[in-house]
Amino acid sequence: MDALKLIANDSLKETIPQFNIGDTVRVSVNIREGERERIQQFEGTVIARKGSGVAETFTVRRVSYGVGVERVFPIHSPNIKEVAVIRRGRVRRAKLYYLRDRVGKAAKVKEQIR
Repeated sequence: MDALKLIANDSLKETIPQFNIGDTVRVSVNIREGERERIQQFEGTVIARKGSGVAETFTVRRVSYGVGVERVFPIHSPNIKEVAVIRRGRVRRAKLYYLRDRVGKAAKVKEQIR
């Protein structure tokens, strides 16, 4: 194994949270403000997952005060403390970029019933 893969394997988390595209998740992010640290919650719909290994990321979208906000989170980042699944979504696409053009109830994702 080459040196780059050895370094990458050390950075991987042992437990990856189980979530899919269309799920509503609450991501707990560690925020540093000067000397202080706090945990901030970001709740929204997962619209994309891409990459593999240490470079794997997921995109979460929410509407805040009428403005769409998207954040891209690295799955294996040490600043991501927890990813909690609020509700499971039923979708038929791998990427939900079409939600960017939708407003109101049209931007909802149907819930998966188990």
